[in-house]
Amino acid sequence: MDFLPTLWFVLIAVLWTGYLFLEGFDLGVGMMMKLFARNEKERRQLLNTIGPVWDGNEVWLLTAGGATFAAFPLWYASLFSALYVPLVLVLIALIFRAVAIEYRGKARTDRTRNAWDWALALGSFFAAFGVGAMLALSTTGLPLNANGDRVGGAFVWLNGYAVLGGLGVVLFALAQALAFTGLKTDGLVRSRANVWLRRGLPWAVLPLAAWAIVVVFKGTTAWPWVTLGVAVVAVLAAWAAARAAREGWAFLWLGLFLLAGVASIFGAAYPVVLPSTLDPAFNLTVENASSSDYTLGVMSIVAAFGVPLVLAYQGWTYWVFKKRISPASIPAAHAVTPVV
Repeated sequence: MDFLPTLWFVLIAVLWTGYLFLEGFDLGVGMMMKLFARNEKERRQLLNTIGPVWDGNEVWLLTAGGATFAAFPLWYASLFSALYVPLVLVLIALIFRAVAIEYRGKARTDRTRNAWDWALALGSFFAAFGVGAMLALSTTGLPLNANGDRVGGAFVWLNGYAVLGGLGVVLFALAQALAFTGLKTDGLVRSRANVWLRRGLPWAVLPLAAWAIVVVFKGTTAWPWVTLGVAVVAVLAAWAAARAAREGWAFLWLGLFLLAGVASIFGAAYPVVLPSTLDPAFNLTVENASSSDYTLGVMSIVAAFGVPLVLAYQGWTYWVFKKRISPASIPAAHAVTPVV
């Protein structure tokens, strides 16, 4: 197996892990605006936890998609054309979510503000579900012919694996958001987030764990079982940390659970990047779907300089905004005066 295609397969897995880890709690907090918060003060407290970082976290999605396009153009073409309908819905959901974050603070009435809250919550839900469905189908397969084209109607992708992956990312995002909320807030919001995390964590990780187990069972290599075991240990440690009200450790252990789970899924799928459910001979692999070695070499040089800079900048951002947000940190809402 060529080194550069394999390297970029690993890097794309890392990019998706980064997106699910960082954007996961963003999307979860968005859903919690209607599921969790009880009043306007709590909603503003939740929104301020992700205010400085949500747009930077979203860049990981663009980077993962762009890297797939550049490193594995056939993978990108088959996947994005086969899932054109759900990915357009994801795009619309992300637009509604971004606009809601920016505009809810400018709402002049409670009714308008409530509408933006619903846009944020539903946009976050459908974005998380769509990304989870896409990643699940990337590892379980789509009905592709020899040309990599989808066979069947526009909704042939909507199967049990898509629902499993979608629910897996949605519920993991909610669990991670509860841990992040406990880590970043104080007062009643913090205590309630910890209670919800303690009670819900064992159930929230089940769809993601089931997805990983299905893919690992189908694989032919043994080492993904080891990382799957690490994921189980990590989620048990996260639950123990949540029960001890140590939100920071719960958040980190959930991150390790995600990292080990994604490693198991991508490791078991390798070298196939997109299976065909019609015939294994139509599978797209790291060899037949990748760009030339020259292209991958140039990308590797750029990534070697660019990725550390991005990681350093994002780490600095989280350090600057590391303090907890208490109810006293939320100023009184100001009135918006229309310009005549």
